[in-house]
Amino acid sequence: MAGLRMRQPVYRNEWKYYISLWEGELLKRRLLPFMERDAHAEGGQYTIRSLYFDDYWDSAYEEKIMGVVDRQKWRIRIYNYSDSSIKLERKKKWGSYIHKDSASLTKEEYRKILEGDYEFLLSSEQPLCREFYYECTVKLQRPKVVVDYEREPLIRPEGDVRITFDRDVRAGAFDYDIFDPFLPVTSVLDENMMVLEVKFTEMIPELIKELLPLDGQEFSAISKYTLCYDRAFHRTDMLAGISKTNRRGKR
Repeated sequence: MAGLRMRQPVYRNEWKYYISLWEGELLKRRLLPFMERDAHAEGGQYTIRSLYFDDYWDSAYEEKIMGVVDRQKWRIRIYNYSDSSIKLERKKKWGSYIHKDSASLTKEEYRKILEGDYEFLLSSEQPLCREFYYECTVKLQRPKVVVDYEREPLIRPEGDVRITFDRDVRAGAFDYDIFDPFLPVTSVLDENMMVLEVKFTEMIPELIKELLPLDGQEFSAISKYTLCYDRAFHRTDMLAGISKTNRRGKR
């Protein structure tokens, strides 16, 4: 229609690094004078749990492995094992740039997706849900792997900068009750390592940039989804590492 403009998606920069726990602690001390703790993080951190989907051909996994520049992933995400905020998300990636769309779900709607009942998605007022209906019915998107980790976020409004420290990355498969804090999971990363993520929209303040990367480290092509996929489906020792013990002990 004349005079109407389509809203263009805003892509953000995303840098990722593998760092040790002590490097993470050192970096946090350096950053805290210039950044704020996320007000949504009770005690400075929270647990993220995501159920990732992939299609019949495992395209999201394969495209990441092959280094396809323009790709996307679908997931359902919650925090601290709670059903107070359930988000269907599509993360698009173009090189080192990302864009995320999200839509709210109820716990009942989440259950319907697991049961293969997608009709409510088609009648949803949220465009992303209607797109996910197509993904599920035509591309056969299905639950693939659960990804858990503990996140400590720092933010700075200038440049919309967000720096997160993600540790204790864990994988779960075949059981998709994401609200169960005792869901069987197995560790993915070395216990002395974490993932550092740096996200910003237009620019990163020079005083922040000067602290990154640590010791000249290069960006890493890190995908928690592919790490957990490999752990869940390509490793024979997964069951040996599974623990029914909830590491955090809280919802």
